[in-house]
Amino acid sequence: MAIEVKVPTLGESVTEATVGEWLKQPGDAVAADEPIASLETDKVAVEVPSPVSGVLSEHSVAVGDTVEVGALLALVEEGAAAAAKPAAAKEEAPAPATSAPASDSAQTMSPAVRRAVIEHGVDPTTIKGTGKDGRLTKEDVIAAAKAKDSAPAAAAAPAAAPAGERREERVKMTRLRQTVAKRLKSAQETAALLTTFNDVDMSAVIEAREKYKDLFAKKHGIRLGFMSFFAKASVLALKDVPAVNAQIDGDEIVYHDYVDISVAVSAPNGLVVPVVRDCDKKGFARIEQDIANYGKAAKDGTLTMDDMKGGTFTISNGGVFGSLMSTPIINPPQSAVLGLHRIEDRPVVVNGEIVIRPMMYIALSYDHRLIDGREAVTALKIIKEAIEDPTRLLIDL
Repeated sequence: MAIEVKVPTLGESVTEATVGEWLKQPGDAVAADEPIASLETDKVAVEVPSPVSGVLSEHSVAVGDTVEVGALLALVEEGAAAAAKPAAAKEEAPAPATSAPASDSAQTMSPAVRRAVIEHGVDPTTIKGTGKDGRLTKEDVIAAAKAKDSAPAAAAAPAAAPAGERREERVKMTRLRQTVAKRLKSAQETAALLTTFNDVDMSAVIEAREKYKDLFAKKHGIRLGFMSFFAKASVLALKDVPAVNAQIDGDEIVYHDYVDISVAVSAPNGLVVPVVRDCDKKGFARIEQDIANYGKAAKDGTLTMDDMKGGTFTISNGGVFGSLMSTPIINPPQSAVLGLHRIEDRPVVVNGEIVIRPMMYIALSYDHRLIDGREAVTALKIIKEAIEDPTRLLIDL
């Protein structure tokens, strides 16, 4: 009996997706709840499981097609055919001892491993897995890709392009990249964007990290980073200047008595902004743990819709890529975003003397329709003062 596999509910306000990858091909045996396809929405990748055990008989759409919620994706033949397929395959194949582990690894690849296989263009059946029960790991794939890149270099030389030849390659934008482009352009066209800057002496925070990092890691099992300091400093600023934590909804202003901070992190398909909720109620360790968990989930492609829903303020750290200064764009419907940048030793004047200090430029972009310049400057100054004197974070000053 043919069972229809349809596009599942994708999340609040998400009505369509793009078929990013078929994880099973027609004729493949599938187990109930085993992923058969990966869909790309404007926020995350969503895996679609088979509702029953059986054999995938037909793809109803192709990779790259746009599908709406409830649309038919594939057909799965339920029942005896599922058992017959693997049995027949075993009888026909010579079944060398090395084929079973490769097949098992391919069947049990995690989303992160599948994405690594696609990204690096390697054949998973030729890689020996080092994970549990011989499963492939992401590191196995990366190692195989490096070996592949170095080994055939000499053989590939004759096929090199003629000197001076110019090439072009066209690659379809992912749904995530298309949506990011639309949202950023919409933010520029809708909001009255303005950016205010300041610089921060990072000496006190660096000293605090150096002094307590080992004890912090031992007690909490997580590394003490800079983001938790800036998150807690932002909480002080947003509580003192509520407009920076608010948003415009039609002809009304919505003020929030909580602080949910969207933290921009890199994912394989682009930048995503999962939300660290209730930063005003969480301590440094919990904030650092949440950020670390989101960073890992972003790399593995396992972020969910709920992870990125909401958010009242955003922090974007371009400093990890070496940025000296930037004007970040707000994440609608939010009204402000804090941009962090690289730390570098610069000469500054302290008490009439020129000294060398580790300095960082910080930027606050804001919607001038809602936030006045005085409020924006005040909020950024509060963040600066809290970072330069972290004791303020403890006594809520």
